[in-house]
Amino acid sequence: MAQLIKLQDYVSRYETDLYRYPSQFVRLKKQQWEKMKQHWENGELPPAPSPVKEEVDEEKNSVKEKLFSLFKKKEAEEEELAPQPSDEEIHFEWEAGQDIHSEEELKISFLNLVFDFQLKWASSTIMEKSYVDNSYHYDERLRYLLQRFPDNIFVLYNPVLKIKNAPVELETILITPTGIWCLTFLEFEEGTAYIGSGERFWLKKWGDMEAKVLNPLIGLKRMERIVHQIIRYAGVDLPIYQAVISRNGYIDYPQSPVGVQFLDKRIHNEWFRQQRSSSSPIKSVQLKAAQAILEYCQTTSFKRLQWEEAASEE
Repeated sequence: MAQLIKLQDYVSRYETDLYRYPSQFVRLKKQQWEKMKQHWENGELPPAPSPVKEEVDEEKNSVKEKLFSLFKKKEAEEEELAPQPSDEEIHFEWEAGQDIHSEEELKISFLNLVFDFQLKWASSTIMEKSYVDNSYHYDERLRYLLQRFPDNIFVLYNPVLKIKNAPVELETILITPTGIWCLTFLEFEEGTAYIGSGERFWLKKWGDMEAKVLNPLIGLKRMERIVHQIIRYAGVDLPIYQAVISRNGYIDYPQSPVGVQFLDKRIHNEWFRQQRSSSSPIKSVQLKAAQAILEYCQTTSFKRLQWEEAASEE
């Protein structure tokens, strides 16, 4: 699963320690999948969540975050902090009475649990939380990015960047070990044909119907320009690619601009296979690029209740 390092303007775990969480995510996801598979093979999957206790790391005098309980777990940050309020419990809801008949069904259930967990990591830390729009829990496009791309890809989904003291919401950024993809999606009715041009609006056709849609290159070029300026200033040497994705439609742009790929229904799957086939580990230049972009991201959050109470008592 790709890693959701920034969602809109929500507070993210990755912002607190980008060099720890990616590898921890990969390791713990693997551990919990193996544990879940073993439980299933032994017929031990319970019908409801059960608590998992925190483990205390005495050597570092901190609470070690225990992630990916199959059903229920507590949330904590591996940091040296003052006397800590009780940690909030997070539930990984397992549907009562769920009947898993195959390993493939088990994988789907596991991916859905991890998806919900990623939304937690992308909207909270031990001290802060952000209000998450409920629509993200049912966002098919976000699931596609997280559940079908590999662990070595970082995703920024609708990130809000602060550029010259003004918030600018971008679309989708994928940071891979070998490059950065700026993506915009053009997806409406199945089989829709889009006629591209340099005008402000494109023409979309489906059946006997026609309508205008905003030229997706307007936002795409702005996103590429912003990302390019950020990583160049940070001294990061990674190529930036631009693409318009239409998984269920067709794009026709005879004199399309150089440097933009149109990944429509005819060629999207080939591009997708190329991204999935990359076995490269997470690279330092990739982390540096992600860190540079995160530093420009805007965050809107609030203190958890227990931390507000602790602060008021000081």
